Amino acid sequence: MPRRGAGELVVGRFSANSAGFGFLHPDSGQADVFIPPPGVANAIDGDQVEAEVYQPDRTGRVFGHPSKGPVGYVRQVLKRDRELLVGCLDSRHTIVPLDRSLPESIPVNSVPRGSKTGDWVKLRLLRGGSRHTEALRGSVEERIARSATVEGDLDAVTAEYRLEGPYTAEQEKAALALRPGCIPREDLRNLFTVTIDPGDAHDFDDAISLDSGGPNELKIGVHIADVAAWITPGSLFDKLAMKRAFSAYLPGRFLPMLPEKLTGKISLKEGEDSLAHSVLFSVRRSDGKILSVRRAHSTIRVVKRLSFTEVRRFLDDPESAPADWDRILRDKISLLALIAKRIRARRMKQEQFLDMEIPETRAVCNEKTLEVTGIERREQSDADRIVEEFMLAANSAVAAEVNERHLPALYRIHPEPGPEKIEEFSFFASATFGISTGDLLSSRSACRAFLASLPEDHRKPVLLSAFLRAMPRASYASAPDLHYGLGKALYSHFTSPIRRYSDLLLHQQLWNEELHRRFRSGKVMEELAAYCSRKEKDVDSAFFAADSRMKLHYLKQNHALEDGRLHEAVIVKVTGGGLVCDIQDLGLHGFVPASFLRGGAYRRDPGRGKAGLTGSHTEYRPGDFIYLILDSLDFVRGSAVFRPAV
Repeated sequence: MPRRGAGELVVGRFSANSAGFGFLHPDSGQADVFIPPPGVANAIDGDQVEAEVYQPDRTGRVFGHPSKGPVGYVRQVLKRDRELLVGCLDSRHTIVPLDRSLPESIPVNSVPRGSKTGDWVKLRLLRGGSRHTEALRGSVEERIARSATVEGDLDAVTAEYRLEGPYTAEQEKAALALRPGCIPREDLRNLFTVTIDPGDAHDFDDAISLDSGGPNELKIGVHIADVAAWITPGSLFDKLAMKRAFSAYLPGRFLPMLPEKLTGKISLKEGEDSLAHSVLFSVRRSDGKILSVRRAHSTIRVVKRLSFTEVRRFLDDPESAPADWDRILRDKISLLALIAKRIRARRMKQEQFLDMEIPETRAVCNEKTLEVTGIERREQSDADRIVEEFMLAANSAVAAEVNERHLPALYRIHPEPGPEKIEEFSFFASATFGISTGDLLSSRSACRAFLASLPEDHRKPVLLSAFLRAMPRASYASAPDLHYGLGKALYSHFTSPIRRYSDLLLHQQLWNEELHRRFRSGKVMEELAAYCSRKEKDVDSAFFAADSRMKLHYLKQNHALEDGRLHEAVIVKVTGGGLVCDIQDLGLHGFVPASFLRGGAYRRDPGRGKAGLTGSHTEYRPGDFIYLILDSLDFVRGSAVFRPAV
């Protein structure tokens, strides 16, 4: 490690990567600083640290190594982001952390009686000296569950990412007794209104209506469950909802932001009068231009509950409409799909949003039996875009309104990517697939043109995933700013108040402002923006951790270790120890150890990013296809090991 005192001391938040390196996000707002593995010291994700930062010299090097930007070395941890973490006890003196960005093992000083090797446990980190400079150590506080079981792994993920458990029976009963507040409402029950949701949806917080507004004009309504009528700022269930911040949809476990029985009362149900907060648009039929918009509290009645699956089938083949769909319903759904396409085309031309649709491959787990029943691949369809386009329009309209009225609010922002991350992605695309990205930072048009040019084959999902990783996370802020992905300067979250506290906050602000009540200040909203951003990251991380583990359970339950099934994979990285491969039918990365590559000694060529076998013409390069067979599963580290089929 470089000698102390030679670089600039910078304070900021440390962000860890599972590959062993990390980044420093300076408090001063300076560009992010790369922290190589030797410079991480004992910092963990989220810590406030002081690092010694070095700029590249005239040759573009730091300590003799090529560098695209500043490089830092953590000197001290100023404040731990967390004191508790979850790991699996692999001996009486060591745990393996569930979070793969942490060290592979952490020594423990003490273990509760009854804990055994293979148990998930909760570890309290011990203070590593006055500046946390000593190696990580901990004391096991409690046993969580047995590892390598579906329920135990879900319990461990829930604990690791600090997700709140289900509401108690007493809380559910108290929530059921809540009554909505009063506010002037428009009666919109005469409108043709539908909901479109997944078949297994837990709540119904948005609906869409369609009405004629003239020869070349349509009236589109986006109706959102009026959650603020039931949940007032500072109330018990407001505090409980804020603590959760988001509903967590883990495979096999649903953890709602609001009590389920209350959600049932608030949801927009077919054939029932519902309280809604509506955004009403006048749209030009010929080209999808939004002519006018207004917002109103309302009473609506959903005429039909629809699923994405049946709407997608109908749009693909109108003859496949369910028997209970009458002519009016079929015509309205066709028209909604057409107008959504026109709004999207207009939005693409004006805002130049980045089209980064990637199929999702998710584990499906029965919440009651905890059986992992399959791995499902979901691709976005015209049915999804109906909802997406109208929700985007409503979110944008409300953001513009609260900004114009100077009402303290939360905005959804997505910063422009830094040049270092884009350069890394460009190098990856070139080295892995021989694809030149061009200058992605020169203009949005250049970026969009590159994404549109991606080949429609196995390379596209790998490249899109890598491109997304080069993007900063979207987050919440109390002031409007760019949403890079959408190409919007004003954007908020308004359309999901049942499952996102950020949306409920905006509803509550509008409620209180309209009733001339005290609303939250800008300072409070700033604090809540940071809080919601942190909680969102936890919920997302919990989903990915649970999803990857449930896929391993699916493989185990379906005897994948014995059946020798072939998996088509793409090599995405060549390391000194073997190959990292993207297995697209499973939606996970697998590892092929070098020892499994037969035909000679494994030799890696770091300069060219490839590997070969001595005495053989076989080469392994990123971007190559390879057929694999599952060899072993590691339920503690959440990983799968494969071997080549030949």
